[in-house]
Amino acid sequence: MTNGDDSSTGRSGRVWADGCYDMVHFGHANSLRQAKLLGEYLIVGVHSDEEIHQHKGAPPVFNEDERYTMVRGIKWVDEVVEGAPYVTTIETLDKYNCDFCAHGNDITTTADGHDTYEAVKIAKRYKEVERTQGVSTTDLVGRMLLMTREHFRRGAKEYTVDQDANSSQLATDSKARSPWTGMSQFLPTTQRILQFSEGKAPSPDAKIVYVAGAFDVMHPGHLKFLEKASQLGDFLIVGLHTDPIVNMYKGSNYPIMNLHERVLSVLACKYVSEVVIGAPYAVSPELLDHFNISVVAHGKTPLCKDPETKKDPYEEPRKRGIFQELESGSDLTTDKVVFRIIARRQEYEERNRRKEQKELDIYTAQQAAKLLEREKN
Repeated sequence: MTNGDDSSTGRSGRVWADGCYDMVHFGHANSLRQAKLLGEYLIVGVHSDEEIHQHKGAPPVFNEDERYTMVRGIKWVDEVVEGAPYVTTIETLDKYNCDFCAHGNDITTTADGHDTYEAVKIAKRYKEVERTQGVSTTDLVGRMLLMTREHFRRGAKEYTVDQDANSSQLATDSKARSPWTGMSQFLPTTQRILQFSEGKAPSPDAKIVYVAGAFDVMHPGHLKFLEKASQLGDFLIVGLHTDPIVNMYKGSNYPIMNLHERVLSVLACKYVSEVVIGAPYAVSPELLDHFNISVVAHGKTPLCKDPETKKDPYEEPRKRGIFQELESGSDLTTDKVVFRIIARRQEYEERNRRKEQKELDIYTAQQAAKLLEREKN
């Protein structure tokens, strides 16, 4: 181990955090941000597909390679350990020279119901960080499962799925019973945005790159695109479209995540310098001049006409000769992520049901123990 707290900062040296990190969202990022604040170097262990399936009863939506990629893209992460054991042990902390393990104030258990952090808690090498209310992977899966209630259209193709009035009620209702899964609505604040933001302005001679889109449910395709866009200059600005604009060009139940959620998810990416919240669909002369943009990039996805002018939304950067089309190198899209879940709808619904029931059982037992303790005193 290291020598504990750094006398100059009051922070311990090396911190361990681990988890599934499936469909990485701003809640994951916020827990890792808090973990990094506890030390100088953050190591994140990511579980394998096999172990997740064993303990959760269903495979993750993103495979292990995709999850490793996503966690490496979070700006507070210093190192990723692939295939980390599902149960956190003292041996694991010692192997990676970590002082302690950090985890959110929710409950993670093995297939047989044991706390995966029991050993490090007993050894007093465990610190808790605050769970981000209003978001979880279970909740996001639930949102996507709701898409099975209607036709799902993309271009010339139509995907028809069973309409089920009882489909996926878990983790989509604000009255969800579990205190950890879908507990409450996400309430954005300026403080949270400041915590996620770099807070740095570009230098006067910086080459500024601009990209825009929905960036709904961040996935490796987004991450690779943002990495390549960042390599075109010194400072990457991401324009995030409003929910109505995203719905205009995506249709159906999109966006899955609202604008405030998408802002934090994008800000957590290590390639992003700044975000324009509610960016216009058309890249205007005023926007280019205001941010002194040198390069405007867009992926291979089809473009709609600007609903107001009926023109190409990238007409102005094309005129200026600063437009570039980028190939991310990944064919993964948000649509494909949704279809992964829809294809295994019953399996994921059952996983959600079991997860919430397990959490409810644990919470009920905890409350009963607290009541008993109060009665003794």
